[in-house]
Amino acid sequence: MNESTRSNDNRPRPTVFLDRDGVVNRNRDDYVKCWEEFEFLPGSLEALRMLASHSVRVIVVTNQSAVGRGIVSRETLDDIHRRMVAEVEAHGGRIDAILCCPHAPDEGCRCRKPQPGLLLEAIRRFRIDPAASCFIGDSLSDLKAAHAADLPFVMVLTGKGLPPALRRARCSYPLRWIAPDLQTAARWFVRRDACEEEEEAA
Repeated sequence: MNESTRSNDNRPRPTVFLDRDGVVNRNRDDYVKCWEEFEFLPGSLEALRMLASHSVRVIVVTNQSAVGRGIVSRETLDDIHRRMVAEVEAHGGRIDAILCCPHAPDEGCRCRKPQPGLLLEAIRRFRIDPAASCFIGDSLSDLKAAHAADLPFVMVLTGKGLPPALRRARCSYPLRWIAPDLQTAARWFVRRDACEEEEEAA
């Protein structure tokens, strides 16, 4: 597991887990190999600003097998993530932690999605209530990992879309919602959280 943590705040509060490629930035078939190839998706910076303004913890959980395949060095990946976080903060957003699996698919690790290792570690460490949180992703592996960690899952269509395999899997791995992009998904989460707070206060 490769980890970058920006905040030591482990107060119980709603948390949004985000996949990276296809959710925050544009997915590339040949991997994001340097910062110059990193392209924020339209609305993603606004989404992260929105979540920050509502005191939602944001944790990025991402498979980066390009490291394990020898395509990208860990130092380069860390540089990409430092620059990503700096750009998010410059636009008023915040990423509290980045949890990354750098292993190749055949290494049999427990942190590569669809395994839930990274999610479960974050839930334990930050004292996260899964029912009050969610995972926003763009793939079947994201959906399976969320299901294994008992996290509500929101699918965005900016990455891999809704492939036939995911459509078939929806009976076993239900989706909470399908959103066109991260900005719409973030808006849904903020409204859901506000409604739940109002119900508790009533």
